[in-house]
Amino acid sequence: MEDEGFWDFDSESLSFEKDRHILYLEMMYQLLPAPYQGQEINRLTLAYFVISGLDIFAALDRIDKEAVINWVLSLQAHPKNDRTFENDQFYGFHGSRSSQFQSNNNGAAQLNGSHLASTYCALAILKTVGYDLSQIDSEVLLKSMKTLQQPNGCFMPIHTGGETDLRFVFCAAAICSMLKNWTGMDCEKAKEFIRNCQSYDGGFGLIPGAESHGGATYCAVASLKLMGFLEEDLLSEKASSNVSNVPLLLDWSLQKQAFEDGGFRGRANKPTDTCYAFWVGGTLRILQADKFMNEEALRGFLLTCQSKYGGFSKFPRLLPDIYHSYYGFCAFSMLREPGFNPLCVELGISAIAAIGL
Repeated sequence: MEDEGFWDFDSESLSFEKDRHILYLEMMYQLLPAPYQGQEINRLTLAYFVISGLDIFAALDRIDKEAVINWVLSLQAHPKNDRTFENDQFYGFHGSRSSQFQSNNNGAAQLNGSHLASTYCALAILKTVGYDLSQIDSEVLLKSMKTLQQPNGCFMPIHTGGETDLRFVFCAAAICSMLKNWTGMDCEKAKEFIRNCQSYDGGFGLIPGAESHGGATYCAVASLKLMGFLEEDLLSEKASSNVSNVPLLLDWSLQKQAFEDGGFRGRANKPTDTCYAFWVGGTLRILQADKFMNEEALRGFLLTCQSKYGGFSKFPRLLPDIYHSYYGFCAFSMLREPGFNPLCVELGISAIAAIGL
């Protein structure tokens, strides 16, 4: 949707509108607009964007934390009987009520719709609002999650019929990291899968042989960081990596910043997009190479995607959405905008939430 009068494209005259962004997130917390009806099954993910976004702004006082905790916990799947696993099902979190089926009148279990991505978002929300994750039955969750790992090291997000790619390796690694328990995955197998996803140009595709992509590259690098496979100083002349070609990865990542407007693109010859300021910019931050990107130019591009009513859009001249707003906020946190909580880039939540303060 375009509105010529909605934007001011002179980024030098724009400033970051923190208060308006907080109001935007508050509105999304209270009531999602009608266009999000088609995303009902991903309600937990949308909640993660809103709640973690408020945390980045140090504005969690705007929500009812206890109500959030109770709602998220109500979405967890449980075995019918204690420690009983049926058909290698995954006992994580459902994305919403629409995928949460109860037993029928005969007591037979219905489809278990819990999903790795929803589980990542659930745990991220719970950590963000200060819930003690040791209270979750992590043994059941992790034991069932391990059945989702494929022979090649990748993960399927649900217990049957799902895709397998780097997104779900990241989800599994983040889940294990947040629960401080790595029994839910074979990290060596996952590392090998990630290595096989690095393309000839240095970036990572979602699967081996696929085109390099900003989101897939973040998932690869963040997973390696979480699993402890990245050295602390990868840019040192003495550093060496047996998990990826770091110089080629840096070259690919830095080439994704456009000279024309300062934004990042996710693939070669594609337009710049707000979210890649996080996916690619975050990759550079994890590699401690963000000092090589043009931060001033990136900030200018992001401000052209800022709505004067709060939130960020994918491109200039579009209306804001929750997804691009959240990753725009993350980008400004990485750019050290005043008044922001710092970001734990590899987990996609604030550093305060990651530490558990």
